[in-house]
Amino acid sequence: MERERKCIIRGGALLVLFLGHAVRALEVPLDPKVLEGLPQPPTITHESPKDYIVDPRENIVIHCEAKGKPHPSFSWTRNGTHFDIDKDPKVMMKPNSGTLVIDISMEKAEAYEGVYQCTARNEHGAAVSNNIVIRQSRSPLWAKERNEPIVVQEGVPLLLQCRPPAGLPPPIIFWMDNNFQRLPQSSRVSQALNGDLYFSNVLTEDTRNDYICYARFPHTQTIQQKQPITVKVLDMDAINETMAALLNDTDFFGDSPAGERRPTVVVPPGSSSTKMVLRGETLELECIAEGLPTPEISWGKVSGELPSGRTSFHSFQKTLKVAEVTEADAGDYKCTAKNSLGTVDHVITVIVKAAPYWIRSPRNLILAPKERGELSCKANGDPKPTITWSMNGIPIENTPKDLNRKVEDDTIVFTNVQTGSSAVYQCNASNEYGYLLANAFVNVLAEPPRVLTPPNKLYQVIRNNPALLDCASFGSPIPNITWFRDSQTLVDGDSYILHENGTLEIHMAQTQDSGRYTCIALNTLGSKENHVLLEVKEPTRILKQLDYKVVQRNSDAVFECRVTHDPSLIPTVTWLKDSGELPDDERFVVDSDSLTINGVTESDEGNYTCIMNTTLDQDSASAVLTVVEQPDHPTDLELTDQQARSVQLTWIPGDEHNSPIQKFVIQYEDSLHQPGVWHNLTEVPGTKTTAHLKLSPYVYYTFRVQAVNDVGFSQPSPPSQQYRTEPAAPEENPSGVEATGNKHDNLVISWTPLSGLQSNGPGLQYKVMWRQKDVESDWDSVMVTNVSKFVVSGTPTFVPYEVKVQAVNEYGNAPEPEIFLGHSGEDLPTVAPENVEAHVQNSTLVEVRWDPVPSSTVRGRLKGYKVQYWKEKSLHKHHPHHEERQVLTFSGNKTHGKLPGLHPYSLYTFNVRVFNRKGEGPPSPDQEFRTPEGVPGRPAFLRVVNVNLDSLTLEWEPPVEHNGRLTGYTLRYQPINNTNELGPLEEIAVLPNETSYTLLNLKYSTRYKFYFSANTSKGSGPVITEEAVTVMDEAIASRQVDIATQGWFIGLMCAIALLILVLLIICFIKRNKGGKYPVKEKEDAHADPEIQPMKEDDGTFGEYSDTEDHKPLKGSRTPSNGTVKKDDSDDSLVDYGEGGDGQFNEDGSFIGQYSGKKEKDTAEGNESSEAPSPVNAMNSFV
Repeated sequence: MERERKCIIRGGALLVLFLGHAVRALEVPLDPKVLEGLPQPPTITHESPKDYIVDPRENIVIHCEAKGKPHPSFSWTRNGTHFDIDKDPKVMMKPNSGTLVIDISMEKAEAYEGVYQCTARNEHGAAVSNNIVIRQSRSPLWAKERNEPIVVQEGVPLLLQCRPPAGLPPPIIFWMDNNFQRLPQSSRVSQALNGDLYFSNVLTEDTRNDYICYARFPHTQTIQQKQPITVKVLDMDAINETMAALLNDTDFFGDSPAGERRPTVVVPPGSSSTKMVLRGETLELECIAEGLPTPEISWGKVSGELPSGRTSFHSFQKTLKVAEVTEADAGDYKCTAKNSLGTVDHVITVIVKAAPYWIRSPRNLILAPKERGELSCKANGDPKPTITWSMNGIPIENTPKDLNRKVEDDTIVFTNVQTGSSAVYQCNASNEYGYLLANAFVNVLAEPPRVLTPPNKLYQVIRNNPALLDCASFGSPIPNITWFRDSQTLVDGDSYILHENGTLEIHMAQTQDSGRYTCIALNTLGSKENHVLLEVKEPTRILKQLDYKVVQRNSDAVFECRVTHDPSLIPTVTWLKDSGELPDDERFVVDSDSLTINGVTESDEGNYTCIMNTTLDQDSASAVLTVVEQPDHPTDLELTDQQARSVQLTWIPGDEHNSPIQKFVIQYEDSLHQPGVWHNLTEVPGTKTTAHLKLSPYVYYTFRVQAVNDVGFSQPSPPSQQYRTEPAAPEENPSGVEATGNKHDNLVISWTPLSGLQSNGPGLQYKVMWRQKDVESDWDSVMVTNVSKFVVSGTPTFVPYEVKVQAVNEYGNAPEPEIFLGHSGEDLPTVAPENVEAHVQNSTLVEVRWDPVPSSTVRGRLKGYKVQYWKEKSLHKHHPHHEERQVLTFSGNKTHGKLPGLHPYSLYTFNVRVFNRKGEGPPSPDQEFRTPEGVPGRPAFLRVVNVNLDSLTLEWEPPVEHNGRLTGYTLRYQPINNTNELGPLEEIAVLPNETSYTLLNLKYSTRYKFYFSANTSKGSGPVITEEAVTVMDEAIASRQVDIATQGWFIGLMCAIALLILVLLIICFIKRNKGGKYPVKEKEDAHADPEIQPMKEDDGTFGEYSDTEDHKPLKGSRTPSNGTVKKDDSDDSLVDYGEGGDGQFNEDGSFIGQYSGKKEKDTAEGNESSEAPSPVNAMNSFV
C-alpha cells in the first residue's frame, strides 16, 4: 500500500527570499512595506511567444508585461525601427502595460506582419523582450486539378499523392471517402508523413472512386479536400479482355496476376538516407516498403539499443518516433522489411543538432555599494552559440566605458559598484538554429535588515518529518542569519541545516525539538530579531493494513481501519470506493474505525481506501473487495464424435462469479441398470470445455456437468440426450478374489461381483475354478449366478489352493482370469513348545526361551506364541500373595520374550503355547522362577506423638511391599528456623523389628522435619516425611496475657468508638447543609492501599497443617514478629492494629469480624520474648 504523508504549516502566506553571497540570484520581495521607497529596475514578467501565428479573424494582441519601481514605461520596435503607436489609430497599448492590441477589423492582417520587440524602461534601466515574429495563419485552397482514373493490375504497388497546399501552420492530412468515413489502413495500406497513401500491393477490393485527401488547418479550423481519385484494380481475366479489344484479341498479360516479389523500400528511397533533428524535438523516421506478400517492418539501432521509454511505433510499425531527442540519440537506425521471399534493409543516419539552451541563465543581482558581483550567462548548442551582451537594450560595446565593469566572454564581473550604477543587462546566445535572450538587472541598494517572517509564527510538524522554520529577510548588504534556541547558537550539522535563504531545517524533528526559536538578521547597517514557535506532533498511523476481502454474495464485509494519532490532533476518516465517494446506500455503515457493507452484491466490488486525515498529515490504506459465489451451471451440452465405446461431450461454461472454475465434474445416469442415480464419470480442468468420454457396453447413458470453484459446486447442467452402447463380452473379471477356509475341511472362494456397468451385457455368470497347489490335477469348476462366494467341501486341513473366477455373459467370456493363492481351513495346533526355560534378568524382569514347534503341527498360519504367568506368593513369610494370570503375546516365529513389571522377591509360575488363527495349542508344562530382592516400598505411615519440651516419639508401620527381607530403617531429621531455612541433618539407623522411636535432647519450641525410609540388602526405599514442633517453655508462655482482659485495651476501644460516633454526627450535619465531607474527600484522594475490609465469610486465620501440601518450603518467608502478611489473609487483624485507620459502620461498629490464629497445640506459639501484642490478645475473642 502506498502511504501519503502531508505536513500543512499554519499561518499566513510567506514570501521566501533567496539571499546569500553577492554572486547569488536575488529577488526583491513584493511585500508593499518593503517595496515602499525601494527602487528596482524593470523585469519582463510576460511576453508573447517568439513565433506568433495570428488568426486573421481576430485582433492581434502582442503581450508585454513588466514590473519595477518606479513602474516602467513601454516602447516598441518593428522590423528593427521605432514603432510609433500614436500615429496608428488601429494600434492601442493597454494602460500600465506594454501589451499592444491591433484592430484588424477594417484592415488585412498582412499589413502588421513583422518582427516586434518590447522595451520596458524606468530610471534604473531598461529590459527588452524577445523578437516576436508576427505571421498571419493561412489556409489556401487546393489547386484545381483533374484526376484521371487509375487502372492497375492486382498485386502491384500503388501511390496516391495528396500534395496539400502550403498552409501556416502546416495542415493535418487524412484520407476519407464520400461519406466522411476514414479509409481503413493496415500494414498493406498506410499514410506517409507527407500525407501520401501507399499500397504495398493492391487487391481487387481496393477498387473505389472516392479516395479523397483532406487537409485540416488548425488555426482557422477549416478543412480543404482534394478532388476524389478513382482506382480500379483488375484481375488477369479482366485485363486480358480489355487489352484484347484494343489489340485485336491478343493475349497480352498472360493468365497470372503480378507475381510475388521480395520487399523494396520506397520511402525513403535507396539503401540509406540522412535525417537531421534538433535536440529536444521529436525524431520521426518512416520506412514504407512494397512487396508481395505484404512486408513486415521492424526497427533497430545499428550500434546500441533504441532509447528506452521514449520510443514509440506508429502506422503499423512504419513510423518510429523518439521523443525529447538528445545528442546520445544520434547514429544509424536500421529499418528492415521482410516477407516470405526475402529481406531488405534501409539505414537512416540521424544527425542531432541543438539550438541554444541554457546551462545557467543570468540572475538578478542586488549589491550593496562597493560590493563585488558577477552576471554569468552559460549556454550550449550545436554549433556552440555566440554570447553577446547588451545594457539597457544597447550593445555593451556601444555604452559608456565603466572601469568597474569587465566583460569576460559569458560573464560580466562588477567590482566596487557605486550608487546609481543600477542597470538591466541582456545576454543573447545564438547559433544558426535559434537564439536565447535573458534579462538580468544589477540593483545597487543600501538597506538595513528586515525580517519578513511574521513574529511568533507557529509551525506544527509531524515527528520524524523535516521542520522548516523560516527567517525570510531582506537587506543590502545581504544579511547574515543566525539562529538561537534557549540562548544556544544553532550551527549547521547533523541535527540542523542552515539554508542560504535563512531557513532553519530540522532534518528529523523529534518531540524534544518543540519550543521557541530566535533568528537574527545582521548586516553592516543594523540587525533585526524575530521569534517563531515549533510544535512537534505524533504521526497519524493506520495500525494494520486493510485485509483484502473475498466475500460470498449476500454476506457482510468488514474493513477495519484502526489508527493511532497525536492527542491534540483529531483525525477524520474518509472512505473511498475506486477513488470516489461511497455509494449513497444504507448498506454501507461507516464507524469510527471500520466500514461494514451489509449483504454485498456484485456492484460492491472494487478498491476501498481508508484515509485518516488530521490538519497536519494523513495516512491511508487500501484493499480490494471481491464478491464470489458458486459458478452458474454449464449449458448447451452436445454429444459429438459418437463411437461404439466413446463420445465427445462439449458444453458452454456459466459465469464463474470472480472465483475461477477449477474443474468440471461429468456425471452420468444409467437408466438401464440404475435409473435416477447419478455417478461421477470423470473430471476435467476448469480451462477445458470438452471431454472425451470412454464408455462401457450395454449402458443407456445420460450426461450432465457441474462446475466447481473455491466457493462450491454449481447446480447440475440440464441433461444431455441419451446415448446407448451395444452389449459385449465382459472386459474384466471380478476383483477381490480370496480363498480361505472357515472350517478345517473346506475352502471358501469369495469375490467382489461386477456392477451392472461392468457386466457389458445380459446373462452375467461367474465361472469358479480351483485346484490344489503343487499337485498334478485338473481345474475343478462350477458356474454360479447372483452370488459372490462358493464353498468347496471335503478339503484337507490347511493346504494351499489355486483359484480363479471368470465373468461370463451371453456375448462371451471375460479375459483369462488371474490365479490367486489361498489355503483351506485351519485347525488347532497339536503340540506345545519344548525346552522352555526362564532366565532372571533382575528383580522385575525375566526372559523366557523355548524351541519352535514343527510347522506341520501348527495346522494353520503361525500367529505367534503366548506366555502365561502368574505370581504364586511373595517369598516374605508374612505376605503370601496370589495374582490373576497374565498373558504376553509374541507375534511371529519368535523363540524368546521378556516378562517385565514383576514383583521382587516373589515366586512365579509360567507356561508357553503356540497359536494360529484358529486358536491356541496345548501349553508347555508349568515351570517356576523366583525374582531376587529389591528395595522396599514406602513405610505405611509415619506420625509424631508425645511431643514434649525437648523430645518426641515417631511411630510407623512397615512397608506394604517388603520386596525382600527388611534389614532396618533410616531416620533423618533437621530443624527449621523462623525463615524456613533448614538446619543440620542428623541420621539414625533403626532395627527392622522396631515400629517406634523416641528422639531426645531436642530444642524447645522448634519445628523439625523428619525423613524416614525402609532398607533391604538392595538399598533404601522411598522416603516418607513429617514435621512437628516441640512445646514452648512454661515461663515464656506464662507471660502472654489475654489482651481482651486488660482494662487499658477496653478503655481505648471505647474512646475510639466515641470519637467515630462524634465524627459521624458532624458529617451528617454538614451533609444536610449541602457541604462536602472533607474526610471522605481526603480518604478518596489519599486512599491507603494497605487498608482492606475483612471478609465476612472468613474471619479466621488458616490453621497450621502438617500435610505435605502445606509444609513450608525453603526460601519462602513469613514476618519475623509472628504477624501474618496481608497477602496471606485479607482478614488479618494487623490491618486493624495499633495506629490503624479501621473502617466503621455509621453506628460506630467495626466492619467485618475479628479473628486470630488458632493454635494447633498449646506448645506451639510465638518464639519472641517481646511484650504481649494486641494481635495475640485478640485470640480470646474467637
